[in-house]
Amino acid sequence: MDKAILYIHGKGGSPKEASYYKPLFREYDVIGFDYKSQSPQEAEKEFPELLDGFCQTYKSVTIIANSIGAFFAMNTLADKKIEKAYFISPVVDMENLIGNMMLWANVTEDKLREQKEIQTSFGETLSWDYLCYVREHPIIWNIPTHILYGEKDNLTSYETISRFADKIGATLTVMKNGEHWFHTKEQMDFLSDWITASFLQNGKI
Repeated sequence: MDKAILYIHGKGGSPKEASYYKPLFREYDVIGFDYKSQSPQEAEKEFPELLDGFCQTYKSVTIIANSIGAFFAMNTLADKKIEKAYFISPVVDMENLIGNMMLWANVTEDKLREQKEIQTSFGETLSWDYLCYVREHPIIWNIPTHILYGEKDNLTSYETISRFADKIGATLTVMKNGEHWFHTKEQMDFLSDWITASFLQNGKI
């Protein structure tokens, strides 16, 4: 095959999740993006190198990315030859999310600047370098994109995702009562219907 779909998982996910999409796209090689990066600084080196290998093999590359996987992709692959992108619960304003986590953890910017890293009670590590990086590297993304968003996403507000979709010219589909993590049968059925319909509208299946 000369067409590939690269699946980029979110935090705690696995490239093995790509197998879910294989029955939906039988005319594509569906491949899990096996990355190790935990920060955009690490992804800045790893993601382009991984993608360049696929672009040498396939004429057409489409990405499906979840959550922070979408954030890493937008930060590192904007200038690559990607036909289309399908984002599920993408993190589109990391500075705002970090700010919210600082509020939840009762951490001021001065305190984070001084201590550099602070472990929170909810399992996240706040990093001054990470915050500085996202401020210095705003997302610039011009690849045709479709976004799926859960109405009850606890990481990204509807206002934030809607504003971002308008900014980059992406389509935005909202699942009523959906969550950040699409995992129930109802949610996965909705996801399957959404991505299949999006591909059909673009004449890709």
